[in-house]
Amino acid sequence: DRLLYSLLLNSVSLIDRAEIEELTTGRIPLRFVTDRWFLTHIREGEKNWYETVKRYFDILLAIPFGLVTLVLMPFLALAVRISSPGPIFYNQVRVGYQGKPIRIWKLRTMRTDAEAQGPQFTSNTKTDPRITKIGRLLRQLRLDELPQIWNVLRGDLSFVGPRPERPEFVEPLIAKMPYYALRHLTRPGLTGWAQVMWLTPTANLDDNLIKLQYDLHYIKHRSFALDAAILLKTIGIVIRRQGT
Repeated sequence: DRLLYSLLLNSVSLIDRAEIEELTTGRIPLRFVTDRWFLTHIREGEKNWYETVKRYFDILLAIPFGLVTLVLMPFLALAVRISSPGPIFYNQVRVGYQGKPIRIWKLRTMRTDAEAQGPQFTSNTKTDPRITKIGRLLRQLRLDELPQIWNVLRGDLSFVGPRPERPEFVEPLIAKMPYYALRHLTRPGLTGWAQVMWLTPTANLDDNLIKLQYDLHYIKHRSFALDAAILLKTIGIVIRRQGT
């Protein structure tokens, strides 16, 4: 302690290990997430203005995206219908803002019997036999997510935020890591910090806990500058057809 005190007198900056890891990796290792960390770093009262203004930006951005979606949808719907028998759209219940359930919509990319054995992770879209040929392309280009523009307009989703997870997976994740619920402090997004930093497909619950480390970084630092960076990274990932 006396040594640390003497360093302060010599204008030496002290950074703890948690900060170093966060600065170099863009994530917060779960071993550092405690009650003390939560009380020190999560200040939701300071984010109220940001959340309000962000909602207006979401609406403004969703309008032109919605118009593009209306133009593309007949062609995409035809492609889905040709690819395999079954409905064009697919919906799931996810856990949204403040832990409330939301229903999101996608273009169907899998066979209709894809989850006959119950909810499953899609560990690799290139080899998963449940995914149709058209479905693989739609996923790579993120075109299957276009119906979720409606969710943005409704206020269920934002353009940027932690991706909403299924309740069937959230419950065991909270059991393993109670602070998993912190990611519900903001609206979930079409894309997020975890999605642009961790491109490995989620194969199990432990992979979701890795993504949680990036989500916590976003919850702590979320701002318009970070949102803009995530959107730009997402565009690059889509162009390169990564992350699927």
